[in-house]
Formats: sequence, C-alpha cells, structure tokens
Amino acid sequence: MQKIHQKMLQLFESKILVGILYGVGIVIVLILIFSAGVSVGFHKASFGRAWEENYGRNFGMMPEGSDFGKNNFPNAHGAIGKIIKIELPTIIVQDKDNLEKVVLIKDDTKIEKMKMEIKSSDLAIDDFIVVIGSPDSQGQIEAKFIRIIPTPNELFQQN
Repeated sequence: MQKIHQKMLQLFESKILVGILYGVGIVIVLILIFSAGVSVGFHKASFGRAWEENYGRNFGMMPEGSDFGKNNFPNAHGAIGKIIKIELPTIIVQDKDNLEKVVLIKDDTKIEKMKMEIKSSDLAIDDFIVVIGSPDSQGQIEAKFIRIIPTPNELFQQN
C-alpha cells in the first residue's frame, strides 16, 4: 500500500504531468474564449436577419422605393419617433424614415415623461418617444427605457 502511495506522489510531482495539466487548462480557456466570441457575434448578427425575416409579419409590406437590403440595417437597440399603434405589451413606433419598429415593454421597462415616471398604460397614440433597449430573436426591441419627449414641431414653436 505504501508503494502505491509513493508512486502516486511521484506521479503528481512529475514535471511532465504538471506540463500536461497546464496545457489542458490553456486549451480549455482558449475554447471558452472562442465560444464566447462566437456567441456574441451570433447574437449581433441574428437581429438583422430576424428583423428582415419577420418584417412582413410585424409591419406589413415595405413601402415603395425602400432601399432596405442595400446596407441599410435598422438600429437594433432603439427607436425615436411617434407611437402609431398600442397593443400592450407591444407598441409600434414610426421613425423619421417611416420605418415601423415593434417595441416590447417588459415589467422592468422604465418609462418617463419629462422627469416623472409613468406606466405603460399612460402611453398614447401620437406620443413622440425615444426607446433604448436590446434586440430579440423576433426582430423586436425589448425596451429598457422609454422617454416621452416633445415632438420636433413643439420644440420649434417654443423657441
């Protein structure tokens, strides 16, 4: 029994085993780093693909003369424009290029009008909003923050 114990100690103290263990550890770390990079790249690329594939289902047909598909990808992380449809927990925002974006409001979405926090039920058609969020797999924007702001026309009338 003592001979087996001694041989085990010699094996664990050998430089070859330590080198092999370091090598295996380095390979595992490299595989994890590579996997993380692939995952991040896939997530970023999937929004543009999902947005295009789900456009017809989410918004209807593209308007005439649209240059979608000519390196004109939508902003996946936000929107600015007026609310044209409300079906909570989603709203549709029409931006300055007449693109319609589906915004998903979650329980943790913060919504503000000026400096006051409001509820999603306080949103109204034709409210001009800014949305900050992240894309989901259906081409929608999961809102983290929504702020109701004056329309550009209202801003010019105040000055």
